Amino acid sequence: MLGNNQKFTGQSMYVGKDTGFIELFYEDRDDLEEQRHCEDITSNDTWVAGKVVLCFTLDADEEIIKQAQADVLKAGGLGLIAAKNKYKALSPYYDYSPCIQVTYETGTQILNYIRSTSDPKVRLKPTKTYTGKYASTYVAYFSSRGPNSLSPAVLKPDIAAPGVDILAAYVPTRSNERGYVFDSGTSMAAPHVAGIAALLKSMHPNWSPAAIKSALMTTAWTTDPYSGEPIFAMGDIPKIADPFDYGGGVANPNGARNPGLVYDMGTQDYINYLCAVGYNETSIKQLAGKNSQCHSGSASILDINFPSITIPNLKGSVTLKRTVTNVGNPNSKYEVIIDPPQGTVVEVKPMYLLFNPKVRTMSYTVTISTSHKITTEYYFGSLTWVDGMHSVRIPISVKTEFPNVW
Repeated sequence: MLGNNQKFTGQSMYVGKDTGFIELFYEDRDDLEEQRHCEDITSNDTWVAGKVVLCFTLDADEEIIKQAQADVLKAGGLGLIAAKNKYKALSPYYDYSPCIQVTYETGTQILNYIRSTSDPKVRLKPTKTYTGKYASTYVAYFSSRGPNSLSPAVLKPDIAAPGVDILAAYVPTRSNERGYVFDSGTSMAAPHVAGIAALLKSMHPNWSPAAIKSALMTTAWTTDPYSGEPIFAMGDIPKIADPFDYGGGVANPNGARNPGLVYDMGTQDYINYLCAVGYNETSIKQLAGKNSQCHSGSASILDINFPSITIPNLKGSVTLKRTVTNVGNPNSKYEVIIDPPQGTVVEVKPMYLLFNPKVRTMSYTVTISTSHKITTEYYFGSLTWVDGMHSVRIPISVKTEFPNVW
């Protein structure tokens, strides 16, 4: 809270006491090129003594703010407010002194307040945990993105999961004797997905790895589960996320346990994939452990039974096939809902799938046609089977491509 009663929310791990109102300071200089940034603060800056310091940083390196906080404390300062681009991983630092991270926009409002008064004050309160409030779901700037560089017709990533500032057990070290740490990265997201997969396998021991993957992808959230707002992807320019940011979406454990339909795959499906991407029979034998033949006109990579459709070079139209297995009510009727990528027409046959105790598996074809007359980048859509209880969604990613003429 500022001295004029303006209130702002930032991110912090501070667990100390309410500071009460204390002096707030920003070293303003006439020469804009020499204006003080977080990385310029040193332990010799006596001007910070007894104050909370505001600084700005353009750097993504977490060590910049950690060092600035340490230097402020050494110089006698009472706390630090660091303004940074929010996609640059707002991360926890020392929890025994106030170090609050805010966005550039919030930092600018605080700076305007400092410049508007001769006696700027600020009050810093200890951290509170908020669930489902104030911020929508974001895909972190460091999260790996698609398209797939090795196999462009295979959607990557498959799924997204929490991976920023995760509280995890930690082997105590000289620098961290507490036995826990807040960490970020794929190494934090992967255990969430692995844990969900293990739970699904315990509930459905007969499900294959492909069925578990399908259940995760087809039931994933593509909007914030608390607010219904879009999921954003952070980067130099934040944007609404798409399948190249989160794959099927953000993992939804409760939804995945009862997906309705799954896109299953067996050994032959993987052999067909290897044939489609150009492996020879000798290499496939080494991988599969048995003799396999790639027949002329083998299945296109577009026909591999992935729970997604990705076409990196559409010219005119293409028809592909998918097969679904009913793992829900034996007597079910599903209807297709199509959200075509911009500039395309998507036709599904049949438009209804009728299952009964004797018919658990059905196939359908998808024909995608483009109206684009020039090479485009990727447009995104979806194909969803619904029965009133389940919503089995797969993403569609399409890029129209014509030969380059130079």
